[in-house]
Amino acid sequence: MKNLTREIDLDQILEKVREILTDEDESLRTVLLREILLNSLKLKSDDLDTLDLKVINRASRELRYAFKIFKPYRHIRKCSIFGSARTAAADPYYAMAVDFARLLAQENFMIITGAADGIMKAGNQGAGADKSFGVNILLPFEQGANEYIVDDSKLITFKYFFTRKLLFVMESHAIALFPGGFGTHDEGFESLTLLQTGRASPRPVLLLELPGETYWERWDHFIRDQLVKRGFVAPEDVSLYEIVHSAERAVEVVTMFYSTYHSYRQVGQNFVIRLEKELPDPALLQLNEQFSDLLATGKIERTNALPEEMNEPELLGKPRIMFAYNHKSGGRLKQMIDQVNIFGRHAS
Repeated sequence: MKNLTREIDLDQILEKVREILTDEDESLRTVLLREILLNSLKLKSDDLDTLDLKVINRASRELRYAFKIFKPYRHIRKCSIFGSARTAAADPYYAMAVDFARLLAQENFMIITGAADGIMKAGNQGAGADKSFGVNILLPFEQGANEYIVDDSKLITFKYFFTRKLLFVMESHAIALFPGGFGTHDEGFESLTLLQTGRASPRPVLLLELPGETYWERWDHFIRDQLVKRGFVAPEDVSLYEIVHSAERAVEVVTMFYSTYHSYRQVGQNFVIRLEKELPDPALLQLNEQFSDLLATGKIERTNALPEEMNEPELLGKPRIMFAYNHKSGGRLKQMIDQVNIFGRHAS
């Protein structure tokens, strides 16, 4: 208690605890605060090992602080960039990453990198500090923050990979992978797994490769020849990623994904897709015919904002489509959103 009382005395602590436990407001936020507090109190009776408590404490601290830093920027779309920390500044891939981040920042995206050297440094350089986040990891080598983010308030340092990786996905709206090592593939496969299983919101995943190179082409062949053919992943799961050969094309893919599709929200059994523009009747009919396999029941239909969406007032005026999603295929959902964007482009 000694360290805690440096910031707040015991009476104040008890008063804050009392406020949370006796608050009559039954909103989800209040309920969650109560559960967090009660779960913390249970740690003593659980008689966990000290190492267990250290992990829980550090992970909770890291996430609380990171969410605090990201919160003011939640209204801005972001792209997480992954790639080798060992890519030299003279490497063409470094220049490609700088160009990609710069062009995407010009489209009002922010960039999230691992804050170290190589591709991460290139991403922060291209976007500039104002439009960059750095989510660094404590390592004995390779991972000091680069000069483009080192003194910025949006630099966050993590001890645990799992908390850091959560932020890369949770706070981003697109994923860009440049050639890299184990870490790049780990982050790429985790992102694809979360999209495949519906544990992350739909988004473009870009594999950037210089013209004439085969880094991602060979990777894609392995996915198709070994994973798809053996039935380890579904054929439509390859729709979750796209290989691109220029920074310009990568930015085009990202902006196209959000040209008509805006976001989604699960409301009970209803999967609500918010749109930038209304889809014409023939497009809605074709969506029902082409993606009936995504429906648990009923059909895809237009809707206004649902009562549960009232806490997002800035989105209430957007047109919507809604359906009972069976959650069986993240790949097919991505294909549907791509088709929605095609319909929207033709309707312009």
